[in-house]
Amino acid sequence: MTTQYQQMIFVNLAVSDLDASKKFFTELGFSINQQFTDETASSVVISDTIILMLMTKEKYAGFTHKTIVDSRISSEVLVCLSAESREKVDELVERAIAAGGTEHGEKQDHGFMYGRAFDDLDGHSIEVAWMDPSVIEG
Repeated sequence: MTTQYQQMIFVNLAVSDLDASKKFFTELGFSINQQFTDETASSVVISDTIILMLMTKEKYAGFTHKTIVDSRISSEVLVCLSAESREKVDELVERAIAAGGTEHGEKQDHGFMYGRAFDDLDGHSIEVAWMDPSVIEG
């Protein structure tokens, strides 16, 4: 019996305060994989296939020769997480705000698609979106 390969995504983010960022993301309901966490990096489990790697700026710099942007004033990536309902979109964004994040932009309500966004403690923008499954299925 062959096991189906499930591709994963690892989103790497440079953070100013690793402990504060870990606390922020656990307050959103995500867990920390201690196996891949130390004083320079932390593995935040978003789902079975999505991992957020928080890294100190010094650790992050070891993976690139490019300048690390200040994500409060520049955008280096825009992450969008799916949600199972409109209510789950609102729930995650409200938890992010309560944990010290800030709402990013306006709510997007297109009927079949609904989304909001927040910035984490370092200004990384994360969108959360729901799309009507009947539209996705065609």
